[in-house]
Amino acid sequence: MKAFAMLGIGNTGWIEKERPACGPMDAILRPIALAPCTSDVHTVWEGAVGDRHNLILGHEGVGEVVEVGNLVKDFKPGDKVIMPAITPDWNSLEAQAGFSMHSGGMLGGWKFSNVKDGVFGEFIHVNDADGNLALLPEGLAPETAAMLSDMVPTGLHGSELANVQYGDKVCVIGIGPVGLMGVRGAVLRGAADIYAVGSRPNCIEIAKEYGATDIINYKDGSILEQVMDKTNGKGVDRVIIAGGDCDTFDEAIKMLKPGGVIGNINYLGEGEFVKIPRAEWGVGMGHKTIAGGLMPGGRLRMEKLAAMVMAGRIDPSRLITHRFEGFDKVEEALMLMKDKPRDLIKPVVTINW
Repeated sequence: MKAFAMLGIGNTGWIEKERPACGPMDAILRPIALAPCTSDVHTVWEGAVGDRHNLILGHEGVGEVVEVGNLVKDFKPGDKVIMPAITPDWNSLEAQAGFSMHSGGMLGGWKFSNVKDGVFGEFIHVNDADGNLALLPEGLAPETAAMLSDMVPTGLHGSELANVQYGDKVCVIGIGPVGLMGVRGAVLRGAADIYAVGSRPNCIEIAKEYGATDIINYKDGSILEQVMDKTNGKGVDRVIIAGGDCDTFDEAIKMLKPGGVIGNINYLGEGEFVKIPRAEWGVGMGHKTIAGGLMPGGRLRMEKLAAMVMAGRIDPSRLITHRFEGFDKVEEALMLMKDKPRDLIKPVVTINW
């Protein structure tokens, strides 16, 4: 089969690979909608998870089932399904402990384009099909559903990690596709004032549509000073970090009230250490909590998110700014994600075989 892969750090290309085999609990899919991610960029061009050779990229998409194992009960060939970016082993001890995304070890539930071939191939292997696939609801466009693989659950997980409560003041740092969903997640969990940090006009527009009350433009000066000014020097109850780097935690800690929580959903692709300011962290005793986590994956999460879309609670279609048709456009879409033109939020490739 044909696939688009990481050939080594900083190097990608089309390769031929053997079609994956289907185990008794697995499924093989054909992709019908694919979305490249900034995580693919971190993986290839920053070597964030280490060197990989001939590893098929991609972890976001919707597919059509072409084969299932003999122990699969709930899916059959012809079903159109959402593939979560995180596909845990549901019989693992980590899953039983409530951390399925770390099944088999830290980040072990993140298999696609990390420890196994991803979704940018003509055929896709999905482990534990009954636990990891979700039927595509009738009326939900595949390209919109592709946002449910990663962008929507990762963004919403930021508000969960930050434990947003009714009436909270929340700062969302970074309003790319994940941060925009972080804004929406904070709204759905009852936040009052939401300060969205970003500068691109189209992202600002959608952040406001999703419920941001204030925009903090880092080009206008220190985001810390702007947030403190808007809160009369009191700071915020929660911070969702969806962009920036290892130094971003410095400003996040400083703007956070004692007892507050930072929810980090940003993929830190570079750097050795996270910067935490000692004094503003209450010399270690300020009850300022930092929670960083990989999004939950699996079938139930996908089904619930799809239900929220169908009920009009979230509209992930607003994230899509660039549309491509044809499997051969995967490379162009990924390079767009790498170059990040100013009008880009998220590209999607649809495929008719």
